[in-house]
Amino acid sequence: MKLVIANKNYSSWSMRPWLLLKHYGIPFEEIQIWLQKDDSAEQIRKYSPSGRVPALIGDDGHVVWDSLAICETLAERFLEHPWWPRDANLRACARAVSAEMHSGFGDIREAMPMNIRMRRPSIGEKAGLHPSVRRIDTLWRESLARSQGPFLFGEFGIADAMYAPVVMRFNSYQPTVLTDEARAYAERITALPAVREWIAASQDEPAIASYDAVA
Repeated sequence: MKLVIANKNYSSWSMRPWLLLKHYGIPFEEIQIWLQKDDSAEQIRKYSPSGRVPALIGDDGHVVWDSLAICETLAERFLEHPWWPRDANLRACARAVSAEMHSGFGDIREAMPMNIRMRRPSIGEKAGLHPSVRRIDTLWRESLARSQGPFLFGEFGIADAMYAPVVMRFNSYQPTVLTDEARAYAERITALPAVREWIAASQDEPAIASYDAVA
């Protein structure tokens, strides 16, 4: 099984399935393609029909693209791991919370692009971003209250992986409106061994000027 990803410092979508595979100790081959090189698009299309990463290539050569679709595919294949909560109501909530991240928060993506090496708290102070930050904060707190933690729905799962890149963004841009409970959750995510491994690998990657030029 192979997982095609881009730069760990910048590729939030790549981070999600990679974290789950690492956290659960599922063997896979990592294929990393640097973004914004002359042949980046060509190299990605060799593996991904959408021209985007990540892409999961199964043992039989079948390709699944899109982070959430990859996560669902892995959940069907490796039933021994707690990808989703066992309780039906919690599972429905976890899917809704994950889907909201998958399809929403465009303002956060645009104003706070994932850049693990960056520290720019002035971005997090922008009042226009605060409604989305507060919504994420609420989703985290309500999920933790339902499950009693320590992760969104008890054990680390797909919902946490969907929000791990948001934690990286909040670490970089430091929005001031986060509650203490949300900050504590972000600290737990950041401390996970798989997340620490991803962060460590991001430190020596080549910089991309357009990603680093956040106003």
